[in-house]
Amino acid sequence: MNSARNHPEPVAVGTLLRHVLELLDGDVAKAYEEQGLAEYRPRFSPVVRALLTEGPLSVRDLAAAVGVTHSAASQTAAQMARAGLVTHSPDPLDARRRLVGLTPKARALLPQIEAEWEATVAAMAELDAELSMPLGELLGEVAEAVGRRPFRERLAAAYRPPRGGPKR
Repeated sequence: MNSARNHPEPVAVGTLLRHVLELLDGDVAKAYEEQGLAEYRPRFSPVVRALLTEGPLSVRDLAAAVGVTHSAASQTAAQMARAGLVTHSPDPLDARRRLVGLTPKARALLPQIEAEWEATVAAMAELDAELSMPLGELLGEVAEAVGRRPFRERLAAAYRPPRGGPKR
């Protein structure tokens, strides 16, 4: 086996992660498109699941439920609103907040969306069987390790300024 394939150069790891995500999400998006759900994106699924479980949520609470930044949750909710899948309505308990909730259109699509979720889980299990360790488990370990010691700290500890440094 090609060792470069198994152990990419450190500078290529980010590129490889983005490429794998594009491959996986791209194929799931194609499956949705083939089912007539061209406006539905894989990134919508965690939001739909959270809203099904919790009911309408503020963007901040949605971000926490999904495990993304406030900005990412806001952008995803805006994309979903443009697709007619969520609404933004005033929070009856706090006029400063708006709640994101599923639309009747999103609820009508749930059987198709849920069937795709089940197919994705099965396809992922098949892929995991070909790997030395389940991808989700590995990514979970990476997230935990970076949570314990942020990558920025690791970079700072490893950085060695060039000899001579900048000219002053």
